[in-house]
Amino acid sequence: MWKSRARQDTRTGRRADTGTRRHGDVDAKHPRVPVSPCLRVRAFRACCFAILLLPFAFLLSGCRRDMQDQPKAKPYRSSRFFKDGLASRPPVEGTVARGWLRADKELYTGKKSNPSTTSPQSVATATTPTASASASQVAAAYPDDVDKFPFVITQDVLNRGQQRFEIFCSVCHGMTGEGDGMIVRRGFRKPPSYHEQRLHVAPVGHFFDVVTNGWGAMPSYAAQVPVQDRWAIIAYIRALQLTRPATPPATETIGGGK
Repeated sequence: MWKSRARQDTRTGRRADTGTRRHGDVDAKHPRVPVSPCLRVRAFRACCFAILLLPFAFLLSGCRRDMQDQPKAKPYRSSRFFKDGLASRPPVEGTVARGWLRADKELYTGKKSNPSTTSPQSVATATTPTASASASQVAAAYPDDVDKFPFVITQDVLNRGQQRFEIFCSVCHGMTGEGDGMIVRRGFRKPPSYHEQRLHVAPVGHFFDVVTNGWGAMPSYAAQVPVQDRWAIIAYIRALQLTRPATPPATETIGGGK
């Protein structure tokens, strides 16, 4: 039997056990906890499983691919995958871009959904109507243009139309629609006055067609002015026309008569 020797600790005054213990002795302060063989087996299996998964972790990290390096078809590039050799594919027939459905023909074109059928002779002989022209004469001159606004005109619409008119239209047509804008004073071709008889009786669809597609020296403003703003501008033009009576067209005097 081993005997333990104790010595006095000069600093703490405690007795320290400097002897050695035999195998199997139990420490009162730190008793040993027996480990079940099943726990040892489970721990061994977990370690083996982790070691087996380690190579797969390296394989997965090697399969990582950044977005800029992934195989993809770039626009306007060639491709051997498709028969036509183009990477960009044409849209499916009948595809409509978001916001470009244009189902309301009167709103987006200023043309009637069901235009009246007129004979070629009546269209050929149709002249620009005057202020005293009848409704049938006006309809013959503008057979496809709508004569009513596609939505209700309010004060806010008129205010918006005035703002857009002063930005895009007044440089040529002037602030009052007389056709005396600033660039006209600088030598540009003078547009007709909105107060002429033929424009007083012209339907609103005619003005929308002119703003959208251009007319004479006037270019198209479809890219600069949205559809709603075009109708607002036309509503303000109608308001300007109501401020004064229509001006009769100039006539030539022959032999002192008119």
